[in-house]
Amino acid sequence: MLLPFKRYAEFSGRSRRMEFWMFALLNTIVSIVLAVVVFGMSGGAALTEVNPDDTLALYGAMFSGVGLLFVVWWLAILIPSIAVSVRRLHDRDMSGWWYLGFILVSLIPFVGVLASIGFIVIMALPGTVGPNRFGEDPKGRADPSVFE
Repeated sequence: MLLPFKRYAEFSGRSRRMEFWMFALLNTIVSIVLAVVVFGMSGGAALTEVNPDDTLALYGAMFSGVGLLFVVWWLAILIPSIAVSVRRLHDRDMSGWWYLGFILVSLIPFVGVLASIGFIVIMALPGTVGPNRFGEDPKGRADPSVFE
């Protein structure tokens, strides 16, 4: 779960599926814990005492005081998240620029949903066996030609 923090801004090389998905799990767990802390410390006031006509008031209540923990966590994981996604694409023998393409296409209404689903599917597919143009296999599988 913490390996992307150790490889903080390393955009070269390859990452296994487990590294990517364990980091995603860590982000989900931390986000849920932060949400419980933020809304628990406010006693639900962040949701109940907000003027329904002021849509930005909820965000103001969420991101002030303890809610700033969300911002700090997001800033802490921004670079490692991009880096592990690029390395995961490298494991699929795809350029890291595909990640930018997925982000840009996901901004388009309706098409973005399909792009997001496609990105999740690509991240779930196994990497290329053996070395590729981005480096050695992160699973450390032996080259089959050794046994010939």
